[in-house]
Amino acid sequence: MELRIPKAVFDRLPRYYRYLGDLMDLGINRTSSYDLAERMSYSATLIRHDMSTLGDFGRLGYGYDVPYLHTKISEILGINRCHNIIVIGSGNLGHAIVNHSNFAQYGFVMKGMFDVDPRLIGMVIRGIEIQPLDRLETFIQEQDIQIAAVTIPKNKADNLVDRLVRAGIKGIWNFSHLEVNVPENVVVEDVHLSESLMKLLYQMNHR
Repeated sequence: MELRIPKAVFDRLPRYYRYLGDLMDLGINRTSSYDLAERMSYSATLIRHDMSTLGDFGRLGYGYDVPYLHTKISEILGINRCHNIIVIGSGNLGHAIVNHSNFAQYGFVMKGMFDVDPRLIGMVIRGIEIQPLDRLETFIQEQDIQIAAVTIPKNKADNLVDRLVRAGIKGIWNFSHLEVNVPENVVVEDVHLSESLMKLLYQMNHR
């Protein structure tokens, strides 16, 4: 039976995964809701509630087995498997994504990079050659690409999303400010850096 996880709990899972990984790096194999609460600035009650929605992971008087819980959360998030990803747009943001060295440890395999600027075609970024967009569909199908990170400006991305969906992409990581309409079997994660900065500023001004 598929595990149904409330969105609020799901949004906290990557942070749990990261902190549990930090504990493993320190050689700590057992923890408690109180220890996690102190490290993560959550309440122990919230942590116990979150863990109970995922399954029976804690034991009374023992707490949580760190490697086991870390593995289970990776299975829930799907990062225990490899996912092939491409980046469309080779500007500063596209470069930063391709150069990010930690993606591989989460199962994201960087396979390709594409751009619309003919002056950039053929350049190699961290072992990945920038290709023209007219090779997009063929590459997606040949390399079994599941995720596309879109970083090109929206005025240069005409019909791009439709092409990605038709080619078989199942997830779009959207940095482009495109208003994306996709079928139900395709997931879009919009990332608006300027909006995030505005939220930060608002919170600073209302402390």
